[in-house]
Amino acid sequence: MRSYTGKLLRINLSNRKSHIEDIPEQWMKNFLGGRGLAARYLYDELKPGVEPLGPDNKLLLMMGPLGATTAMSVSRMALVTKSPLTGAIAKSVMGGNFGAYLKFAGFDGIIVEGEAEKPTYVHIDKDGVHILDADGLWGLDTQETHVKLRQRHGKSTQVACIGPAGEGLVRYAIIISDRRCGGRTGVGTVMGAKKLKAIAVNSAGPLSVYDPERFKKLAREQIEGLKTSPGRIRMSDFGTAYLTLGYEKVGIFPVKNFQEGHLEDVEKIGDEEFAKIKVKNDGCYGCMTKCGQVRQVTEGSYAGAVSEGPDYETIWALGGNLANTDKASLVAADSLCDRLGIDTVSVGNSIGFAYELFQRGIITKKDTDGLELKWGDHSAMMKLVEKIGNREGFGKLLGEGTKRAAEQIGKGAEDYAMHVKGLELPAYEPRAVKGYGLVLATSNVGAHHMYGRPRDELSGKKDRLTEEDKGKDVAQAEISQATQDAVIQCSFGPVTGFTPQQRSDLLVAATGFDEFGDPAYLDKIGERILCLERSFNVREGFSRKDDTLPKRMQTEPLKNAGPATGQVIRKLDTLLDEYYDALGYTSQGIPSIKKLRQLGLEWAVEDLNL
Repeated sequence: MRSYTGKLLRINLSNRKSHIEDIPEQWMKNFLGGRGLAARYLYDELKPGVEPLGPDNKLLLMMGPLGATTAMSVSRMALVTKSPLTGAIAKSVMGGNFGAYLKFAGFDGIIVEGEAEKPTYVHIDKDGVHILDADGLWGLDTQETHVKLRQRHGKSTQVACIGPAGEGLVRYAIIISDRRCGGRTGVGTVMGAKKLKAIAVNSAGPLSVYDPERFKKLAREQIEGLKTSPGRIRMSDFGTAYLTLGYEKVGIFPVKNFQEGHLEDVEKIGDEEFAKIKVKNDGCYGCMTKCGQVRQVTEGSYAGAVSEGPDYETIWALGGNLANTDKASLVAADSLCDRLGIDTVSVGNSIGFAYELFQRGIITKKDTDGLELKWGDHSAMMKLVEKIGNREGFGKLLGEGTKRAAEQIGKGAEDYAMHVKGLELPAYEPRAVKGYGLVLATSNVGAHHMYGRPRDELSGKKDRLTEEDKGKDVAQAEISQATQDAVIQCSFGPVTGFTPQQRSDLLVAATGFDEFGDPAYLDKIGERILCLERSFNVREGFSRKDDTLPKRMQTEPLKNAGPATGQVIRKLDTLLDEYYDALGYTSQGIPSIKKLRQLGLEWAVEDLNL
C-alpha cells in the first residue's frame, strides 16, 4: 500500500455523471500531487482560449502524497483552474479538514467539468458519489451552507462551498471549508459558474502508508522538533499577525493603495492587540501548530463578530491599505468576507483603489452609491464589502477586479490599479523588497504572495533594495514553493523547522518511491511544475510583456517608508533577464526547447510553436 490512493474522481455536471479513474504512476513520480498533478491534468485537458467562466473550463481539487497521514502540516489541498481574473493558470491552497476526508473516501483529487443546468451540490459517502439539487442551499452564505449540509448528512460532514459572491460571479470569489479557504485567483468564481454550490464528504480513515514503522518514527521526530520550534510557537501564539509591526517599521507594509509605507497608530492592529481578543486556536488536519487565531469582538458597534483571523494579508488589505486601524472592524470584515465567499486581498485592494480614485476626484459620490470614501473610514469599507459580495451597485464594478474596473472607469484610473496580470497585489511593497517585486511580476498566476517568498530579503539576511543578482534566488524561491504546493505542505513549514530532508524521508516511507528521497529530485519536480505553468500561459498568449509591475512601482518614489523611502524599481528588465536565464527561458520568458526536454516536457514543444 502507498499513501497515494491512485484514484481520481471525475464529475461532469452537464450530464450529472461521475466516474473514477487511475492516476498514472509516472505522473505521480513526475509531479508529486497537489498543484503539480493538477497543472499536468489541466494542461493536458484544456484547449487554449477556453472561457474561464464557460462549461469547458475545469476545476481541480488535488491532495498530496502525505495528506491525511500522521505527518504534520501536509494535509492541505490545491485548487487549480483557469482564472477568471487573469485568463492565466490559477492556483490557490485550502487548509482545514476537507482534503484529508476526501482522501479517506478514496480519492487523491477531483476534476469538476461541464456546467449544471441548475444549482447543484455533490455528496460523497460510503455508498458512492451523488449529484444532487442545491434547493435550499443556493443563496446561503458559507456558514449557513455548512450548517444546512451537516443537518442533512451528519455532524462529521466535511464541506467545501461557495457563498453569494461565487454564485454572483464576483471574479475573486473563494472556496471555503469551515474557516479555511482557497482564497486567491477566483477559484470560487469558476465553481459558481458551474452552478456547483458545494462538495460534501462523509468518510473515515485511516490511510495506509508504504512503510508504517519507518513513517511512524519519522512523524514522531517531526513532532518532537515542532514542540520546541520558536517559529511554530510564534505561529501558534499569533498566527501571521506577528508580521505587521516588523514589516511596517521597514517600509514593506503598503499604505493607502501603495502610496506610502507608514501607518499612523499601526500598533492598534499589531499582534499583541489582536491577542487580547483571542478566543482559541484552530488549524488544519494533522497539524499541531494550529496557527488559526479565533478572535471575538466583545464591545462597540462590531460586538459579536467572530473570525479565524484576520491574518497578516487581511490586516493589511482591509486595514493598512485603507489607513484603517480599527481592529474590531477588521475582525468583522474578515468574517463578512468569509461568509460572502470573497478573497480579502483582492477585495481590500479593490476598495483601496476606489478610495484613491475618490481622493483624486476621478470618481465621486454619484459613482459610489452616495458613499464618501475617506482614508481610515471602516464604515464605508464594510458597506463596500457587502456590496461587492452581493454584486450590488458600485460593488458590482469593484467585483470585476481592479484591472477591469479601471478599464471601465477610464480617466486615468489604470494608473491606480495595483495588479499583475489582473490579480491584485498582496501585502508586500515591491519597491521595499525588490526580490518580492520580481516574484510578483513573474508569477504565472499573477500577483500572488505565495508563489515564492524571498525569505532572505524579508528577514534582512540579504539586501532587499538592490536591483541586481536576484534572478537566481527568485527562481529558486518559486521552485521551492512549487514543490511545497505539490506535496502539499504548509508554506510556513520552513519557518517551523520542517526541513527538505525530513520531507524527502517521509515521502519515501509513505509512497515507497525511492526517487523522492533526494531533495534535489523534488526540486526538479518544482522546476517542472513552474515550467509547465509557464507553458500553459504561453499557449494562452502570455510572454515577457505580462511579467511587469504597476506603473507606480516603476515611476513613483516610495513615500514615508523608513529605510525604503525614495525607492523605485528602475531595473525590472535586468531582473527579468536574470530570472529567465536562471530557468532556461528565452529572452521573451518562454521555456526553451532545451529546457522543456531537460524537464521531460518535450510534448509541449509543438504547443508553444518553438
